[in-house]
Amino acid sequence: MSVFLICLMSNIKTAEEIEVLREAGRRLARVMEELRKAVRPGISTFELDALGEKLIRDGGDTPAFKNYKPQGARIAFPATVCISINNEAVHGIPKKERTLETGDIVSLDAGLIHQGLISDMCITVPVGAIDATAHTLIETTREALMAGIAAARGGAQTGDIGAAIEKVISGSGFAIVKELGGHGVGHNVHEEPHIAHFGKQGTGKMLLPGMVITIEPTISEGTGEVLLGKDRFTYETVDGARTAQFEHTIVITDGEPEILTVV
Repeated sequence: MSVFLICLMSNIKTAEEIEVLREAGRRLARVMEELRKAVRPGISTFELDALGEKLIRDGGDTPAFKNYKPQGARIAFPATVCISINNEAVHGIPKKERTLETGDIVSLDAGLIHQGLISDMCITVPVGAIDATAHTLIETTREALMAGIAAARGGAQTGDIGAAIEKVISGSGFAIVKELGGHGVGHNVHEEPHIAHFGKQGTGKMLLPGMVITIEPTISEGTGEVLLGKDRFTYETVDGARTAQFEHTIVITDGEPEILTVV
């Protein structure tokens, strides 16, 4: 048996683990809803992060991202919530001096550990009144996520997810940030398989019932090209274009996938 197949098989969760992950997903979805409500002009990203951590810990759980050190990273992530504003695509680090302004769009990405298992979720939220393009960007990204989820069935392949997302984005005037993708999740923040948000139907790794994965397209109003910023965590668009991201944790079944990060 290949090492990769062993990794895929290890991402098939038991019925008991999936039940724990359902609860982890519900808890994280409630936290994210409170964070969404807290978004307003003048609030700092540091304050939002502090609220996210308090809500997670008050529920008896642990932030999954705080002090997490991704493979290849020189330092661990220092916060609970990745908060990315406008041209920051993902993994923005909260700061006391960084405040939200009317017209911004902000992505809130967090993970939660419940009874040893991890759920992961992201939403993009408008800050006050936003322009029409920003609104369309947010809604198109949400639509792309749901199309990707609908394609994630047992017996399908990861390329089917990417193709479904690409179909939504094609002709929209927006671009997929291709450097970023989804992944398996549960025992670790990142597990196999990698989920590209573009691709061809009938290609890629097989999706097996019991797998738990994230789908999390990041969509840009520009070219979709990104670079890693000076803080070594935040990815920013090369052209300064705004981005939006939505993410759910789902479980693969023989039929329709089950979204875990919902109340």
